[in-house]
Amino acid sequence: MNARCYDFVLNHLERRGMTERRGGLLQDATGDILEIGAGTGLNFPLYAADCKVAAIEPDPSMIRRARERAAKANATIQVFQLDGQQLPFEDHSFDCVVGTLVMCTIPAPEKALAEIRRVLRSGGKYLFLEHVRADAPRLARWQNRLEKPWGLVAGGCHPNRDTLKTITGSGFNVTSVEKFELGLPWTKPHVAGVAVPP
Repeated sequence: MNARCYDFVLNHLERRGMTERRGGLLQDATGDILEIGAGTGLNFPLYAADCKVAAIEPDPSMIRRARERAAKANATIQVFQLDGQQLPFEDHSFDCVVGTLVMCTIPAPEKALAEIRRVLRSGGKYLFLEHVRADAPRLARWQNRLEKPWGLVAGGCHPNRDTLKTITGSGFNVTSVEKFELGLPWTKPHVAGVAVPP
């Protein structure tokens, strides 16, 4: 999905409450921050001015738009073309890692979560906001059916991933989590929360 199409699709969600959800999550983002899968930089205006953010994104068209938003942000933000599954940063480099609507597209989310654990400092936190597999069996079956066609039009998105389970299965302790529904029927279930390494 190119950057223009991505922003057009996300605009529907943002106007219906996603920006507010992002802002609530990012109130807990402090210090040296790594944002994975930054997309076009929709989080950037929401960081506090004293934040120092390294934002990574693999898609070149997304990066161009993200860098434009980074230049206008109050926080200090650098955008890098990198893959979240293999980070070049040293161990224990960040106070906070942020990921919003990203684990659905990463080919191997377990690898990305292992890297997040590695780069977090002691006492650091992982802030996440993701759409997830539905609890309702009927909707979960539809998510399975739509996984391949939806992925083709939505940049490799897997709408049926149980991302919360993957986070806890990767060794994180989830200290707070909120579930909410927003968006298209097969991407409505969302979770937002805070996780910390053991």
